[in-house]
Amino acid sequence: MTTTYNNPVKQQLKDGQKTCGAFLQLTSNIAAEILGQAGFDWLIIDMEHAPGDFSNLLGQLQAIGKNNAVPFVRAPWNDAVAIKKILDTGVQGVLIPYVNTAAEAADAVSACKYPPLGVRGVAGSPRAAGYGTNVQNYIANANHETVVLVAIETPEAVANLDEILATPNLDGIFIGPMDLATSMGYLGNPGHPEVQQAIATIEQKTLASDKFLGTIAPTWEKAQACYDKGYQWLILMQDSTGLAALANATAVKFKQAYRN
Repeated sequence: MTTTYNNPVKQQLKDGQKTCGAFLQLTSNIAAEILGQAGFDWLIIDMEHAPGDFSNLLGQLQAIGKNNAVPFVRAPWNDAVAIKKILDTGVQGVLIPYVNTAAEAADAVSACKYPPLGVRGVAGSPRAAGYGTNVQNYIANANHETVVLVAIETPEAVANLDEILATPNLDGIFIGPMDLATSMGYLGNPGHPEVQQAIATIEQKTLASDKFLGTIAPTWEKAQACYDKGYQWLILMQDSTGLAALANATAVKFKQAYRN
């Protein structure tokens, strides 16, 4: 059956709307289903820091597909082969980590696009093309509908941001605060004034460009502050840390009530 391949989140971002999503790091199709039915605009499966592979990626996408959340993946690296396999599973957006130069940003975009815009290999048999049932519709629309973000995580990337922002067909910039802080010499301390100044520079330049801006917001207060600045793509929670926080808080309440 032929279905039109479209990405509602990409249109929302182009229209200047705010969107929200969550990280999937447990490699669990059940967690993906639970977060998928929660009402997030998109979900992003982590293949950089989570212990997932392409098989459980597919299972998570099948669970998300029961709902309306648009699936994204954080790629393990700026690697064309990995990105090709990710997109062939039916992902509609890719976050590529540790992009430091305009050349690396161009490579990231190229890996996500079919020729003549890029180098992505074409196959009609994967899930993205309906296992051969929706090939022409998919390949005709994939270049336009797939969202491409790159992560700014080093002082080098900040220094090269003007050139990165000029990359054709790049959609968004993601600020990775922990990696940025660590690469600046402040291990695990994104609140350091120098890191905050670097983040402010990224915000100023990106928000003045035609790219959208995203990051992770660990609290609702942080999310509101980011949205007020102009961020459009925020990770509001993670399945792993969210479950851990709830479990710890519940156990503490019990111990305070009955073990003292």
